[in-house]
Amino acid sequence: MTRLPIPALSLTLALAACATAPTPVARTGAARAPMPYTSVGLERVLGQSAAGLTQLFGDPDADVREGSARKLQFGSNICILDAYLYPSGNTEPKVTYLDAREPDGSAIDRASCVAALTRRKEAR
Repeated sequence: MTRLPIPALSLTLALAACATAPTPVARTGAARAPMPYTSVGLERVLGQSAAGLTQLFGDPDADVREGSARKLQFGSNICILDAYLYPSGNTEPKVTYLDAREPDGSAIDRASCVAALTRRKEAR
């Protein structure tokens, strides 16, 4: 049997400690495809001001401002809707983009979320 000098043995052991087995990834179900971006069903929301959104959904659950941009968040037990408002020239900020998700973060159709939030205000 060949004996390795102590420095070589130490180096071999140090390098072996760096090697790791790949970590298995747990699969919780089939991967979902991203929701297609369409404005169908969003006509009541796109282009609205903050006042228009409040009239449609009630008071926002969050109101975040960054510079001239603004994000209003509306939520229910069905979904969470983020409405992004940006000014155009000297006009007040209007909704130019919407994002929707289920409370657990899963994707949901934005128009379905708008409909659910509209019903939320009617139930109050």
